[in-house]
Amino acid sequence: MAKNSFAYLDKAIKLLNQVQQNEKESIQQGSSIMAKTIQNGNSIFVFGASHAGILTEEAYFRAGGLVVFNPIFAKGLLLDNSPITITSQMERLEGYGKIIIDKTPIKPGDCLIVHSVSGRNAATIEVAMAAKVKGAYVIAITNLAYSKSVTSRYSKGVKLYEVVDLVIDNHGDIGDAAIDIGETGITMGATSTVVGAAILNTLATETIMIMHEAGVKVLPVFYSANLDGGEAKNKLVVETYKNQIHYEFD
Repeated sequence: MAKNSFAYLDKAIKLLNQVQQNEKESIQQGSSIMAKTIQNGNSIFVFGASHAGILTEEAYFRAGGLVVFNPIFAKGLLLDNSPITITSQMERLEGYGKIIIDKTPIKPGDCLIVHSVSGRNAATIEVAMAAKVKGAYVIAITNLAYSKSVTSRYSKGVKLYEVVDLVIDNHGDIGDAAIDIGETGITMGATSTVVGAAILNTLATETIMIMHEAGVKVLPVFYSANLDGGEAKNKLVVETYKNQIHYEFD
């Protein structure tokens, strides 16, 4: 067995512990805002470009997930492009982020969660800025050390953490890859997805705990359709929150 066997798991666990210790107040604040957003009849949206968009899929239409997590999937910013380098080019395209939000039914009182590890590319920064102009509360999941170590690729010179209402730091390594492979100079094993998904699910579960303690009877959580009775329960949940859902659901 290699000397550094399971180094990635050790690193992921270490980062999760750092998030738990250092981001507790931010996560509590975000969860409180999200609970208030839902109880006021508003919606929550989730956005990320390229691999950061994996968190959008993590949140969307998932057993045990929030029904009111509305995904923002933008053409050209997903990982289904060929050649794949189009995705990187689209991330840096100025003006596109505003177009995305102009076509998204975000309104005052809504909440947007934006995931970007470096927080330096134009599309994501513009999405956050345009959502704020529309009156949404914007939460960023990002890597502050990484973001502060690079220059902005946006002509206004700002980065994501500088334009949002609340920042939750994933505490990852600069460059995201976390494991050195001996003396090769190779570093691999990105941690942002693992830690970001943990942050997102913590936000969701804490939000529901707040709503439960407030006495909300029908909580906006999907039951597994693979459990007996799950689909019937989901119909009630969807009917209750139908005005806060902005994706198709039959």
